[in-house]
Amino acid sequence: MRLRDLPALGRCAPMIVAALVLATSAPARAQQTTTLRFTLDGRLEGPAAMFLVPQDKGYFQDEELDVSLDEAASVTEPLARIASGSHDIGFADINALIRYRDQNPAAPVKAIFMVYSKPPFAIVGRKSRGISEPKSLEGKRLGAPSNAATFPQWPLFAKINAIDVSKVVLENIATPVRAPMLAAGQLDAALGYAFRVYVDLKDRGVPVDDIVLMQMADYGLKLYGSAIVVNTKFAAEKPEAVRGFLRAFLRGMKDTIRAPATAADAVLKRDDSAKKEVEIERLRMVIRENIVTPEARSLGFGAIDNARLEASISQIALTYPFKARPKAGDVFDATFLPPAAERRVN
Repeated sequence: MRLRDLPALGRCAPMIVAALVLATSAPARAQQTTTLRFTLDGRLEGPAAMFLVPQDKGYFQDEELDVSLDEAASVTEPLARIASGSHDIGFADINALIRYRDQNPAAPVKAIFMVYSKPPFAIVGRKSRGISEPKSLEGKRLGAPSNAATFPQWPLFAKINAIDVSKVVLENIATPVRAPMLAAGQLDAALGYAFRVYVDLKDRGVPVDDIVLMQMADYGLKLYGSAIVVNTKFAAEKPEAVRGFLRAFLRGMKDTIRAPATAADAVLKRDDSAKKEVEIERLRMVIRENIVTPEARSLGFGAIDNARLEASISQIALTYPFKARPKAGDVFDATFLPPAAERRVN
């Protein structure tokens, strides 16, 4: 280097240092990004928007997360995926989680954020087929997909409402034929999530005044619904990634609640076969009935009432023989929740 170049080099030194900092920090930042595999609890539909919105708006990226989302085929698939470590986090029915952990005590799976503080379990029937209230199911044909989340709740619902199950024809059917069979009169009623069966039946052209919606939570069930569930080994190794996921999800869920019609576009652009008006109605129904509930307004999004969860476990025990009955703390871990002020229902 020639001596006369030194003054020029001195003038450029700050820029050189800045360039070196950027060059060295870029790889470091890339290394900080955590890849996170998320599993839904079923097929892609309106309510899935609350998980897709934070992905589309970059909220996960803001938390240095690279999140992939997969659909599921049954109520236990998300739990099996998370327990095996093929997925790190997901969405699953907490009652299925309670049973799964009882059958697989070593499974590293726990709920960390309650989404459906009122469960969507329902029986949807036809008034024209003689359905009016729980006891009217006796002598009728009830369709129920056995791999769905509502199926295990049927014995409990029947017990609480004094239904003689020997007088009910319970037909195991596939989910895709549930609404068509009910609309065609081949079934008198069907088990399922309210926002699925009710909206699907309307979409089939069944008049609203002929649809009887019995939400199980309105008939004695104290159960919670679906929650965000995590692999506890992953959570122990990367607690900040889990907290970041919940922060991003909460932002996306609030955006979804504020503008469900816009949020539904996140589903529609990924599924060309979806009907916009159907998925918007499905999403609005789940927000109204299952997410923005009196309990959520009281405790904030994501939290649970431990006494209620204990009572729900006691209810499950009425029809399910536990090997080792769990406590609320065995099922739900509140330590990853965002601060209460952020979880407030506006």
